[in-house]
Amino acid sequence: MKIQDFQNKITCGEFDNILSKIYKPQDMESQKSRYIAAVEKFTALYPNRSDIHFYSAPGRTEIGGNHTDHQHGCVIAGAVDLDVIGVAAFHDEGIIRIKSEGYDEFAVSLNDLDVHIGEKGSSEIVRGIAARFKDLGIKIGGFDMYTTSNVLGGSGISSSAAFETLVATAIDSYYNDNQIGAIEIAKIGQYAENFYFGKKSGLMDQMVCSVGGFVFLDFQNIQNPSIRKIDFDLSQTGYELIITDTKGDHSDLTDDYVAVRTEMDKVAEYFGKKVLREVDENQFWDNMPDIKKKISDRAVLRAIHFFGDNYRAKAETDALENGRFDDFLALVNESGYSSMNYLQNLYSCRKPTEQGIPLAIMIGKRVLKGKGAIRVHGGGFAGTIQAFVPHELVNTYRSEMDRMFGQNSCYIMTIRPCGGIEIK
Repeated sequence: MKIQDFQNKITCGEFDNILSKIYKPQDMESQKSRYIAAVEKFTALYPNRSDIHFYSAPGRTEIGGNHTDHQHGCVIAGAVDLDVIGVAAFHDEGIIRIKSEGYDEFAVSLNDLDVHIGEKGSSEIVRGIAARFKDLGIKIGGFDMYTTSNVLGGSGISSSAAFETLVATAIDSYYNDNQIGAIEIAKIGQYAENFYFGKKSGLMDQMVCSVGGFVFLDFQNIQNPSIRKIDFDLSQTGYELIITDTKGDHSDLTDDYVAVRTEMDKVAEYFGKKVLREVDENQFWDNMPDIKKKISDRAVLRAIHFFGDNYRAKAETDALENGRFDDFLALVNESGYSSMNYLQNLYSCRKPTEQGIPLAIMIGKRVLKGKGAIRVHGGGFAGTIQAFVPHELVNTYRSEMDRMFGQNSCYIMTIRPCGGIEIK
């Protein structure tokens, strides 16, 4: 599509049907302005490109199942209305150039797709995505892209998975006519993050960003995970889903995330298994004293959390599908307690004085007074909390969080029905 044609169509409302599916009604005009600004910045960066394509990929919120996916467990999650958008022009130069708002432009040559030892960042993510497409025998090609994101970085809303989904969706859409699909795009994003970026993430983030909607995911068969859409409308419950950014220091937390998976893996290895999903829970309890002796106390506690949260994700899904919202809220609170006491991902042991997440949970509980639910959100250690807040307490909740963590710390989320898409 020509640049002028895109600008005219978005201004005249020709994209309103698709935009209304991914953004709140009150955000439509600001989103249109955001899209037009992105096109203008792309044109300034790449003035020789006249034909463009526009893509959007959502962040995600984890509803249930905290650090269960990398052990092939169960998760409930939803794509949200915060997203990364990208303007792209495709060409045959054999290079992918990307300029993201707030970051330097980088270029990846499609003739150099080996891992660059010592390098980390978006360039390695893109290199990994392109390499995986090539390894799978799927067509790849060059393009120039400008991206801008309102997905909070380091917040548990998965800005990295949203970016991965955006890039892979663009390649699949333009060069392969959407043949590989959302599930394979998620796996490609995880591959890039695991083997090129060096983060041993599970598949949940990428899967939700790519598939979209409000879903239950069962990763027992990691090559073919079970995906079930949940027919649930939060707006009919009298509650809002609020993510609060505690503005913590997100730098250098990779070791904390890796330790969670590594310790769970070690417990599985004790039983000759690769992941905890393969371990019989009764055998785990029977052998707990020996596991504690041979591995560690914390590894035992983190395994206990896995078994509990894996069950809770299924129970939460059942509660939602059967209209038992109070039971669902109770399970969310149980999950929060387990993450705090067993998984222990509310703050980094290397930064014991920085405890924004426990502080935010305390403030939230003081406001909620036993109503709703509250827990750590995402990977943890720094970043965000999640709460289900009754409508009558939303203003008080936001005011208290803003008072502690600064203005606009809270984000009221809606669930986006689609994953990575082309806007056309």
